[in-house]
Amino acid sequence: MLGSSLRGLADAAGLARVNGHEVVLYDAEHPGAPDGLDDSITVLDPAWSPSHLDGVDRVVTSPWFAETQPPLADVLRAEVPVVTEAGFGLEHLDIPVIAVTGTNGKTTVTEVTTEMIRAAGIDALAAGNIGRPVSSIRPGDADILVLELSSYQLRFMPRLVPVAATILNIAPDHLDWHGSYTAYAEAKARIVRDATPASVFAYDPDDPLVSRVAAMTVASVVACSGTMVPARGNGVDGDDIVVGQHRFTPAVADASFRFDLVVAATLATAAGASPAAIESVIRSVRPGPHRRELVAVIDGVEFVDDSKATNPHATVAAVGQYARVVLLAGGRNKGLDLAPIGHLERVRHLVAFGESGSDIAAVAAGPVTLAPDLA
Repeated sequence: MLGSSLRGLADAAGLARVNGHEVVLYDAEHPGAPDGLDDSITVLDPAWSPSHLDGVDRVVTSPWFAETQPPLADVLRAEVPVVTEAGFGLEHLDIPVIAVTGTNGKTTVTEVTTEMIRAAGIDALAAGNIGRPVSSIRPGDADILVLELSSYQLRFMPRLVPVAATILNIAPDHLDWHGSYTAYAEAKARIVRDATPASVFAYDPDDPLVSRVAAMTVASVVACSGTMVPARGNGVDGDDIVVGQHRFTPAVADASFRFDLVVAATLATAAGASPAAIESVIRSVRPGPHRRELVAVIDGVEFVDDSKATNPHATVAAVGQYARVVLLAGGRNKGLDLAPIGHLERVRHLVAFGESGSDIAAVAAGPVTLAPDLA
């Protein structure tokens, strides 16, 4: 087991022990075993050494470790089979799965899909990158799992046969972890690698990389849009969301959020949710915290918290919702091209801060202020 005091580490180790495996645990930050584990589990020294792999025939890893860096790079070099914690958990379950990934919007779609299925009286459980770790789930805990899966989790997913799945979008992100955009995109595509013709794959036909995945999968593909109704797909017509023969009026007009609702309704329909259940959620649901959340209006100026936008792709989408913007952008770069942030026409002034502040300021095409801190 490779982990770093992240949730799911103890669950995966316990699951392995229950199923008769001898377990050794490597925690990069803490020398002791997590609470609740028995004394039969060996805890390795936090100072990593390739010798830690001696006698190991399989590695279960948390998303903490990048595939390009030790210890995971050493594991791959030694050709020891690797499985992500989520994949290890799924190997011990026989519960239908809805699978959600994408560069942006994963959590919203996972949460809304779960609500729609629950509204239909089906016991749905959100898990994976949100909610419970998959390895903590046991048979009988739910009728269906709605899994938010990151590229980290999908990179070492051994087998996943979803009832329905989606890749919401693919844009550069986490390149420091994967090593390249190609590797990142390939990890996302694994979500439908094992799909069957009975699986449903919801996708955005305007996203070229996702469309390429849709063209290759054997799943039944359903085009989804937040601005129109695609041919043989689901989308938006005027103020209404159109899913099959049904029309629903959402509470929020934001195009990105309406796209999320279209995809969620498509996935929930595949899981057996009724139109009435889907409508009840669409009419009431709002975006979650830190997703273009209106904080205040002062002298006619809206102050918006969009701190869930952690890559240029999300920032471009957010700025596009407003006519004139002062953008505060910063934080830690993940090996991404920051140029799109500096060339947004609707940004009247850019305030750059944090570790990547100077890099953002360097690509600004218009007025920019480099702030030493948020205060």
